[in-house]
Amino acid sequence: MSQRLFGGVGWCDRPDTRQSMFAAFTTVKLLHEILWYLAEVGERTYDSNHVDKARSLTNMITALTASGPEEVLAADVESLHSTVRVLLMDFSEEIRSRYFAEGDHQDARLRPGADLAEADVRGLSLCGADLRGACLIAADLRRCDLTGVDLLGADLRDARVEGADFSGALFLTQSQVNSAQGDERTRLPAGIGRPRHWNAK
Repeated sequence: MSQRLFGGVGWCDRPDTRQSMFAAFTTVKLLHEILWYLAEVGERTYDSNHVDKARSLTNMITALTASGPEEVLAADVESLHSTVRVLLMDFSEEIRSRYFAEGDHQDARLRPGADLAEADVRGLSLCGADLRGACLIAADLRRCDLTGVDLLGADLRDARVEGADFSGALFLTQSQVNSAQGDERTRLPAGIGRPRHWNAK
């Protein structure tokens, strides 16, 4: 932040920059999270329109994060977030539909925002489920196949994921993985590191 947006000036040296620097940090952090999701769309979609939209948004956000603090703070992040949200949802539906996510075979509990805290979901068909924003705190996902499962914003704190396959999951982040309890058998997507505390088991 201080190097790229504020010309090498830190808020400790220039207390008057503290408020704007902290505000810019919050915005830039959100923008980088969006870039992470857009990269996944660009890599995994089969829809050329999704590719074009992801590339356009990525270029715009990259240019914004390389500008100055005034431009970052003046950005209409809410509008941008809404635009990206539509793309992510469309992409999610595209991928999940390949796993019959809308079929009657799927348990009704597997829905966006579901409260699955401490639930044992090992016997459920998860592939293609929409668990966006779901609470999976301490849920038992051991040896589950989460291919095509939308996990955007899902809470995986203390979830048991030993032997689970996340390699084809959607929108999984490092922080989500870090908060779960996995092992050497847990399969992760490219770009997601295996937490050190998993190896301590």
